[in-house]
Amino acid sequence: MNGLNTAGRVAVVLVVGLLAGVVGWLLFVEVPTGTAELLGVLLAIAVVVGGLRFGGSIARSVFPSYNAVEIAVDGPITRDGGGGIPVRAPGSPGADDIVDLIEEADANDNAEALVLKLNTPGGAVVPSDDIRLAAAAFDGPTVAYTTDVCASGGYWIASGCDELWAREGSIVGSIGVRGSRVTASGLLEKAGLEYEQLTAGEYKEAGSPFSDLSDDEREYLQGIIDDYYDQFVETVAEGRETDPETLRETEARVFLGEEAAEMGLVDHLGTREDVEARLEELLQKPVDTTKLEPSAGIGERLRGGAEGVAYAFGAGIAARFSDPNGEFRFRF
Repeated sequence: MNGLNTAGRVAVVLVVGLLAGVVGWLLFVEVPTGTAELLGVLLAIAVVVGGLRFGGSIARSVFPSYNAVEIAVDGPITRDGGGGIPVRAPGSPGADDIVDLIEEADANDNAEALVLKLNTPGGAVVPSDDIRLAAAAFDGPTVAYTTDVCASGGYWIASGCDELWAREGSIVGSIGVRGSRVTASGLLEKAGLEYEQLTAGEYKEAGSPFSDLSDDEREYLQGIIDDYYDQFVETVAEGRETDPETLRETEARVFLGEEAAEMGLVDHLGTREDVEARLEELLQKPVDTTKLEPSAGIGERLRGGAEGVAYAFGAGIAARFSDPNGEFRFRF
């Protein structure tokens, strides 16, 4: 297949280059006369060069050279990559975009292997699981690779891959769940304000930032967190073929890559080049990897630029301390 693709790319480049040369010759050499001919020759050469580049672009599209795809999960995991807590840098793709990219790669006959580059401290529960399921459904070898951080929801995602690679200094683990909320009842009291809400259902108001938790509400919310934790441990244990008790004994701590490998939380330590060498072993052929990223329209790029300016001036940090909904959040 690679030999056929190479021959096809060369053929497309030559054909497009030849056509561009003929058109350039007719337009700038044959038709003009006199002193314009010299300039025409130069323009014809320029057209040929441009045609070769254009042909190369077409050839790479029609006959791609890659046989593996790399997709990055970067920063806190959210549904749409938007703001909120935890804060994301502007332009970072959300879980839905990442799932779409994985499914796109799975439908591509040239993508025989998938590399998930993980650099994330975790994030929302269900979006993390969506990415894990998409990776697990990929038809071919899947290798997760972390450079800096693969914690919590990132580790949940890695459990859907065949192997997890890390650097010796990578931070790995944090197999746990947390729930959080902002409490504003004391602030309302100091301001002389009272909060009143009409609800139906005993626990409908549980977790509201404007009222203190009762013992029953705290027990109810803690039960949800415990259920998420059990699901986390069982899913990771099944995906990585690990004893659930070994995962529980980590007590949601993080470990450097070397210790994580000794504990069996990581399969291999190595660089990006080592990961590619491993893919060549799995595919039993040379590997050429391409990176897939979500496409963005002009409007999205402009919006992302504006968000980037605001982020640089502190809007991102400010989001750490403000939640417009004030709701109770469950996160890996």
